[in-house]
Amino acid sequence: MFNIFKSSAHKTLSLKFYHGYGHTQNLVLYGHVFNGNTVAKQQYSNNFFKNIKYLYQIFNVKPAPAVEVFLNFNGFIIKTTSERDGFLKFQWTSNQHVEAGLHKVNGWIEDSEGEILAESEGYIYVPHITQLGIVSDIDDTIMISYSSKIGQRLRELFVKHPRTRKSFPGIKEHFKKLALAKTTIDQPNPFFYVSSSEWNLYEYLKEMFRYNELPEGTFLLNNLKTLSNFLKTGKTGHRGKLLRIMRVIDTFPNQKFVFFGDNSQLDPQIYAEIAQKYRQNIVAVYIRNVRRSKINDSLYYIEKINAYHIPALLYKNSFEAIEHSKTIGLFL
Repeated sequence: MFNIFKSSAHKTLSLKFYHGYGHTQNLVLYGHVFNGNTVAKQQYSNNFFKNIKYLYQIFNVKPAPAVEVFLNFNGFIIKTTSERDGFLKFQWTSNQHVEAGLHKVNGWIEDSEGEILAESEGYIYVPHITQLGIVSDIDDTIMISYSSKIGQRLRELFVKHPRTRKSFPGIKEHFKKLALAKTTIDQPNPFFYVSSSEWNLYEYLKEMFRYNELPEGTFLLNNLKTLSNFLKTGKTGHRGKLLRIMRVIDTFPNQKFVFFGDNSQLDPQIYAEIAQKYRQNIVAVYIRNVRRSKINDSLYYIEKINAYHIPALLYKNSFEAIEHSKTIGLFL
Protein backbone atom coordinates (compact mmCIF):
# COMPACT_ATOMS: atom_id res chain seq x y z
CA MET A 1 0.00 0.00 0.00
CA PHE A 2 2.81 2.44 0.81
CA ASN A 3 6.47 2.68 -0.03
CA ILE A 4 9.52 2.85 2.21
CA PHE A 5 12.79 3.87 0.56
CA LYS A 6 16.34 3.17 1.56
CA SER A 7 19.44 4.62 -0.05
CA SER A 8 22.46 2.43 -0.51
CA ALA A 9 25.29 1.91 -2.94
CA HIS A 10 22.57 0.58 -5.23
CA LYS A 11 20.13 2.65 -7.23
CA THR A 12 17.16 3.64 -5.08
CA LEU A 13 14.12 1.43 -5.68
CA SER A 14 10.53 1.80 -4.55
CA LEU A 15 7.95 -0.91 -4.11
CA LYS A 16 4.17 -0.56 -4.24
CA PHE A 17 1.44 -3.12 -3.60
CA TYR A 18 -2.27 -2.88 -4.41
CA HIS A 19 -5.25 -4.64 -2.81
CA GLY A 20 -5.19 -8.35 -3.67
CA TYR A 21 -7.91 -10.96 -3.53
CA GLY A 22 -8.54 -14.69 -3.48
CA HIS A 23 -9.12 -17.68 -1.22
CA THR A 24 -6.99 -20.40 0.37
CA GLN A 25 -6.31 -22.21 -2.92
CA ASN A 26 -5.73 -19.14 -5.10
CA LEU A 27 -4.38 -15.85 -3.72
CA VAL A 28 -3.35 -12.95 -5.97
CA LEU A 29 -1.53 -9.68 -5.26
CA TYR A 30 -0.34 -7.09 -7.78
CA GLY A 31 2.26 -4.35 -7.47
CA HIS A 32 5.03 -2.39 -9.18
CA VAL A 33 8.73 -1.77 -8.73
CA PHE A 34 10.08 1.64 -9.70
CA ASN A 35 13.45 3.32 -9.95
CA GLY A 36 13.59 6.32 -7.64
CA ASN A 37 11.05 7.85 -5.27
CA THR A 38 7.52 7.69 -6.71
CA VAL A 39 5.62 9.45 -3.92
CA ALA A 40 3.39 12.18 -5.39
CA LYS A 41 1.45 14.37 -2.97
CA GLN A 42 -2.03 15.39 -4.09
CA GLN A 43 -2.93 18.87 -2.77
CA TYR A 44 -6.66 18.73 -3.67
CA SER A 45 -6.48 22.11 -5.31
CA ASN A 46 -8.55 23.62 -8.11
CA ASN A 47 -5.37 25.24 -9.34
CA PHE A 48 -4.73 24.01 -12.88
CA PHE A 49 -0.95 24.08 -12.53
CA LYS A 50 -0.93 22.14 -9.25
CA ASN A 51 -3.07 19.43 -10.84
CA ILE A 52 -0.77 19.34 -13.86
CA LYS A 53 2.21 18.96 -11.51
CA TYR A 54 0.54 16.04 -9.72
CA LEU A 55 -0.32 14.28 -12.99
CA TYR A 56 3.23 14.87 -14.20
CA GLN A 57 4.57 13.18 -11.05
CA ILE A 58 2.35 10.09 -11.26
CA PHE A 59 3.07 9.56 -14.96
CA ASN A 60 6.76 10.48 -14.75
CA VAL A 61 7.64 7.03 -13.43
CA LYS A 62 10.56 4.78 -14.26
CA PRO A 63 9.61 1.12 -14.00
CA ALA A 64 12.29 -1.26 -12.73
CA PRO A 65 12.27 -4.60 -14.61
CA ALA A 66 13.87 -7.90 -13.56
CA VAL A 67 13.87 -7.10 -9.83
CA GLU A 68 13.31 -9.99 -7.41
CA VAL A 69 10.66 -9.21 -4.79
CA PHE A 70 9.77 -11.19 -1.66
CA LEU A 71 6.36 -11.41 0.01
CA ASN A 72 5.49 -12.63 3.52
CA PHE A 73 1.97 -13.97 3.96
CA ASN A 74 1.37 -15.43 7.42
CA GLY A 75 4.99 -16.59 7.59
CA PHE A 76 4.91 -18.14 4.12
CA ILE A 77 7.50 -16.54 1.81
CA ILE A 78 6.75 -16.13 -1.91
CA LYS A 79 8.97 -14.47 -4.47
CA THR A 80 8.52 -13.17 -7.98
CA THR A 81 10.35 -10.96 -10.48
CA SER A 82 9.12 -7.66 -11.90
CA GLU A 83 8.16 -7.61 -15.56
CA ARG A 84 9.42 -5.25 -18.25
CA ASP A 85 7.11 -2.45 -17.06
CA GLY A 86 7.92 -3.09 -13.39
CA PHE A 87 4.65 -4.95 -12.88
CA LEU A 88 4.47 -7.63 -10.16
CA LYS A 89 2.08 -10.52 -9.88
CA PHE A 90 2.16 -12.84 -6.89
CA GLN A 91 -0.10 -15.89 -7.16
CA TRP A 92 0.09 -18.70 -4.64
CA THR A 93 -1.73 -21.33 -2.61
CA SER A 94 -1.70 -20.85 1.14
CA ASN A 95 -0.20 -23.62 3.28
CA GLN A 96 -3.01 -23.09 5.80
CA HIS A 97 -6.70 -22.21 5.72
CA VAL A 98 -7.32 -18.49 5.13
CA GLU A 99 -10.35 -17.03 6.90
CA ALA A 100 -12.64 -14.60 5.10
CA GLY A 101 -11.69 -10.96 5.65
CA LEU A 102 -8.81 -8.56 5.05
CA HIS A 103 -5.28 -9.93 5.51
CA LYS A 104 -2.11 -7.85 5.73
CA VAL A 105 1.00 -8.83 3.75
CA ASN A 106 4.53 -7.45 3.81
CA GLY A 107 7.03 -7.37 0.98
CA TRP A 108 10.59 -6.26 0.35
CA ILE A 109 13.48 -6.06 -2.08
CA GLU A 110 16.94 -7.05 -0.93
CA ASP A 111 20.42 -7.05 -2.45
CA SER A 112 22.71 -10.06 -2.80
CA GLU A 113 23.96 -9.54 0.76
CA GLY A 114 20.44 -9.49 2.23
CA GLU A 115 20.30 -5.74 2.81
CA ILE A 116 16.76 -4.36 2.49
CA LEU A 117 16.50 -1.86 -0.38
CA ALA A 118 12.74 -1.18 -0.27
CA GLU A 119 9.68 -2.37 1.65
CA SER A 120 5.92 -2.15 1.26
CA GLU A 121 2.75 -3.58 2.75
CA GLY A 122 -0.54 -4.54 1.14
CA TYR A 123 -3.77 -6.36 1.81
CA ILE A 124 -5.50 -9.48 0.49
CA TYR A 125 -9.30 -9.59 0.58
CA VAL A 126 -10.91 -13.02 0.99
CA PRO A 127 -14.72 -12.92 0.58
CA HIS A 128 -17.22 -15.31 2.12
CA ILE A 129 -18.21 -17.94 -0.44
CA THR A 130 -21.92 -17.15 0.02
CA GLN A 131 -21.46 -13.52 -0.86
CA LEU A 132 -22.46 -11.75 -4.06
CA GLY A 133 -19.60 -10.15 -6.02
CA ILE A 134 -19.93 -6.84 -7.86
CA VAL A 135 -17.72 -6.18 -10.90
CA SER A 136 -17.80 -2.61 -12.18
CA ASP A 137 -16.14 -0.37 -14.69
CA ILE A 138 -15.21 3.09 -13.36
CA ASP A 139 -15.05 5.76 -16.08
CA ASP A 140 -18.55 6.81 -17.21
CA THR A 141 -20.09 3.99 -15.18
CA ILE A 142 -19.35 5.37 -11.71
CA MET A 143 -17.33 8.53 -12.38
CA ILE A 144 -18.19 11.12 -15.03
CA SER A 145 -15.15 10.91 -17.32
CA TYR A 146 -16.06 11.46 -21.01
CA SER A 147 -14.01 8.38 -21.92
CA SER A 148 -14.84 8.53 -25.62
CA LYS A 149 -13.68 12.16 -25.96
CA ILE A 150 -9.97 12.55 -25.26
CA GLY A 151 -10.15 16.36 -24.94
CA GLN A 152 -12.89 16.34 -22.32
CA ARG A 153 -11.31 13.38 -20.52
CA LEU A 154 -8.00 15.23 -20.18
CA ARG A 155 -9.84 18.36 -19.05
CA GLU A 156 -11.41 16.37 -16.20
CA LEU A 157 -7.94 15.21 -15.15
CA PHE A 158 -6.28 18.63 -15.49
CA VAL A 159 -8.95 20.86 -13.96
CA LYS A 160 -10.30 18.59 -11.22
CA HIS A 161 -8.83 16.51 -8.41
CA PRO A 162 -10.21 13.35 -6.72
CA ARG A 163 -12.45 15.30 -4.35
CA THR A 164 -14.07 17.37 -7.09
CA ARG A 165 -14.60 14.55 -9.57
CA LYS A 166 -18.28 13.69 -9.74
CA SER A 167 -19.92 10.31 -9.50
CA PHE A 168 -23.29 9.75 -11.18
CA PRO A 169 -26.32 10.52 -8.98
CA GLY A 170 -27.68 7.37 -7.39
CA ILE A 171 -24.64 5.12 -7.96
CA LYS A 172 -23.55 5.43 -4.33
CA GLU A 173 -27.02 4.42 -3.14
CA HIS A 174 -27.15 1.47 -5.55
CA PHE A 175 -23.72 0.18 -4.55
CA LYS A 176 -24.43 0.55 -0.84
CA LYS A 177 -27.58 -1.55 -1.23
CA LEU A 178 -25.65 -4.18 -3.20
CA ALA A 179 -22.86 -4.18 -0.60
CA LEU A 180 -25.38 -5.50 1.94
CA ALA A 181 -27.52 -7.60 -0.43
CA LYS A 182 -28.18 -11.02 1.11
CA THR A 183 -25.43 -10.48 3.70
CA THR A 184 -24.70 -8.55 6.91
CA ILE A 185 -22.99 -5.26 7.65
CA ASP A 186 -19.91 -7.02 9.09
CA GLN A 187 -19.53 -9.11 5.91
CA PRO A 188 -20.19 -6.70 3.01
CA ASN A 189 -20.16 -8.06 -0.53
CA PRO A 190 -16.84 -7.60 -2.36
CA PHE A 191 -16.40 -5.08 -5.17
CA PHE A 192 -13.97 -5.45 -8.07
CA TYR A 193 -13.33 -2.29 -10.04
CA VAL A 194 -12.03 -3.25 -13.50
CA SER A 195 -11.04 -0.17 -15.47
CA SER A 196 -9.20 1.11 -18.52
CA SER A 197 -7.55 3.68 -16.24
CA GLU A 198 -3.89 2.98 -15.58
CA TRP A 199 -2.19 1.85 -12.37
CA ASN A 200 -0.70 5.38 -12.24
CA LEU A 201 -4.15 6.58 -11.10
CA TYR A 202 -4.56 4.04 -8.28
CA GLU A 203 -4.20 6.49 -5.37
CA TYR A 204 -6.22 9.12 -7.27
CA LEU A 205 -9.12 6.68 -7.75
CA LYS A 206 -8.93 5.38 -4.17
CA GLU A 207 -9.31 8.92 -2.84
CA MET A 208 -12.15 9.69 -5.26
CA PHE A 209 -14.01 6.59 -4.07
CA ARG A 210 -13.33 7.33 -0.39
CA TYR A 211 -14.46 10.94 -0.68
CA ASN A 212 -17.62 9.98 -2.58
CA GLU A 213 -18.42 7.26 0.01
CA LEU A 214 -18.33 4.43 -2.52
CA PRO A 215 -17.62 0.89 -1.28
CA GLU A 216 -13.98 -0.08 -0.91
CA GLY A 217 -12.84 -2.76 -3.30
CA THR A 218 -10.08 -4.30 -5.34
CA PHE A 219 -8.91 -2.18 -8.27
CA LEU A 220 -7.82 -4.02 -11.41
CA LEU A 221 -6.40 -1.37 -13.69
CA ASN A 222 -4.70 -1.03 -17.04
CA ASN A 223 -0.97 -1.23 -17.80
CA LEU A 224 1.21 1.50 -16.35
CA LYS A 225 1.82 4.46 -18.66
CA THR A 226 4.73 6.88 -18.76
CA LEU A 227 4.81 10.50 -19.93
CA SER A 228 5.59 9.46 -23.51
CA ASN A 229 2.14 7.87 -23.91
CA PHE A 230 0.15 9.98 -21.45
CA LEU A 231 -2.27 11.18 -24.16
CA LYS A 232 -3.41 7.57 -24.57
CA THR A 233 -4.58 7.43 -20.96
CA GLY A 234 -7.80 5.48 -20.45
CA LYS A 235 -7.44 3.47 -23.64
CA THR A 236 -7.01 -0.28 -23.59
CA GLY A 237 -7.69 -3.22 -25.82
CA HIS A 238 -10.85 -5.27 -25.58
CA ARG A 239 -8.83 -8.36 -24.67
CA GLY A 240 -7.07 -6.89 -21.61
CA LYS A 241 -10.24 -5.95 -19.77
CA LEU A 242 -11.90 -9.23 -20.71
CA LEU A 243 -8.99 -11.22 -19.28
CA ARG A 244 -8.97 -9.30 -15.99
CA ILE A 245 -12.66 -10.01 -15.48
CA MET A 246 -12.23 -13.67 -16.40
CA ARG A 247 -9.46 -14.01 -13.80
CA VAL A 248 -11.81 -12.77 -11.08
CA ILE A 249 -14.54 -15.24 -12.02
CA ASP A 250 -12.04 -18.09 -12.40
CA THR A 251 -10.73 -17.32 -8.91
CA PHE A 252 -14.25 -17.56 -7.46
CA PRO A 253 -15.97 -20.21 -9.63
CA ASN A 254 -18.82 -20.71 -7.13
CA GLN A 255 -19.55 -17.01 -6.70
CA LYS A 256 -22.44 -15.08 -8.27
CA PHE A 257 -21.72 -11.66 -9.80
CA VAL A 258 -23.49 -8.44 -10.77
CA PHE A 259 -21.83 -6.46 -13.58
CA PHE A 260 -21.83 -2.70 -14.20
CA GLY A 261 -20.52 -0.93 -17.30
CA ASP A 262 -21.38 1.72 -19.86
CA ASN A 263 -21.57 2.10 -23.63
CA SER A 264 -18.83 4.71 -24.08
CA GLN A 265 -16.48 1.96 -25.27
CA LEU A 266 -16.81 -1.85 -25.38
CA ASP A 267 -18.45 -2.90 -22.10
CA PRO A 268 -21.66 -4.24 -23.71
CA GLN A 269 -19.65 -6.50 -26.03
CA ILE A 270 -17.26 -7.61 -23.26
CA TYR A 271 -20.10 -8.44 -20.87
CA ALA A 272 -21.97 -10.37 -23.58
CA GLU A 273 -18.86 -12.52 -24.06
CA ILE A 274 -18.56 -13.01 -20.31
CA ALA A 275 -22.26 -13.94 -20.11
CA GLN A 276 -21.84 -16.56 -22.81
CA LYS A 277 -18.88 -18.20 -21.07
CA TYR A 278 -19.97 -17.81 -17.43
CA ARG A 279 -23.76 -17.64 -17.59
CA GLN A 280 -24.10 -19.67 -14.36
CA ASN A 281 -22.06 -17.05 -12.46
CA ILE A 282 -23.92 -13.89 -13.49
CA VAL A 283 -27.15 -12.70 -11.89
CA ALA A 284 -27.49 -9.27 -13.56
CA VAL A 285 -25.80 -6.88 -15.99
CA TYR A 286 -26.23 -3.09 -16.00
CA ILE A 287 -25.06 -0.84 -18.86
CA ARG A 288 -25.20 2.92 -18.40
CA ASN A 289 -26.28 4.71 -21.58
CA VAL A 290 -23.86 7.62 -22.02
CA ARG A 291 -23.72 7.64 -25.85
CA ARG A 292 -26.93 8.01 -27.82
CA SER A 293 -25.18 6.86 -30.98
CA LYS A 294 -24.49 3.49 -29.30
CA ILE A 295 -28.04 2.72 -28.13
CA ASN A 296 -28.84 0.23 -30.89
CA ASP A 297 -25.52 -1.59 -30.52
CA SER A 298 -25.99 -1.70 -26.74
CA LEU A 299 -29.51 -3.11 -27.04
CA TYR A 300 -28.21 -5.80 -29.37
CA TYR A 301 -25.80 -7.01 -26.67
CA ILE A 302 -28.42 -6.60 -23.93
CA GLU A 303 -30.68 -8.97 -25.90
CA LYS A 304 -27.82 -11.45 -26.25
CA ILE A 305 -27.30 -11.40 -22.48
CA ASN A 306 -31.03 -11.79 -21.86
CA ALA A 307 -31.01 -14.82 -24.16
CA TYR A 308 -28.79 -16.56 -21.58
CA HIS A 309 -31.57 -15.95 -19.01
CA ILE A 310 -29.56 -13.20 -17.33
CA PRO A 311 -31.44 -9.99 -16.45
CA ALA A 312 -29.79 -7.04 -18.20
CA LEU A 313 -30.67 -3.35 -18.37
CA LEU A 314 -29.58 -0.40 -20.49
CA TYR A 315 -30.25 2.60 -18.26
CA LYS A 316 -29.64 6.33 -18.07
CA ASN A 317 -30.42 6.99 -14.43
CA SER A 318 -29.05 4.94 -11.51
CA PHE A 319 -32.42 5.06 -9.78
CA GLU A 320 -33.86 3.07 -12.72
CA ALA A 321 -31.20 0.45 -12.06
CA ILE A 322 -32.05 0.39 -8.34
CA GLU A 323 -35.70 -0.32 -9.13
CA HIS A 324 -34.64 -3.06 -11.54
CA SER A 325 -32.47 -4.66 -8.82
CA LYS A 326 -35.46 -4.64 -6.48
CA THR A 327 -37.67 -6.20 -9.17
CA ILE A 328 -35.31 -9.14 -9.74
CA GLY A 329 -34.86 -9.68 -6.01
CA LEU A 330 -31.28 -8.55 -5.42
CA PHE A 331 -32.46 -6.50 -2.45
CA LEU A 332 -35.70 -5.08 -1.03
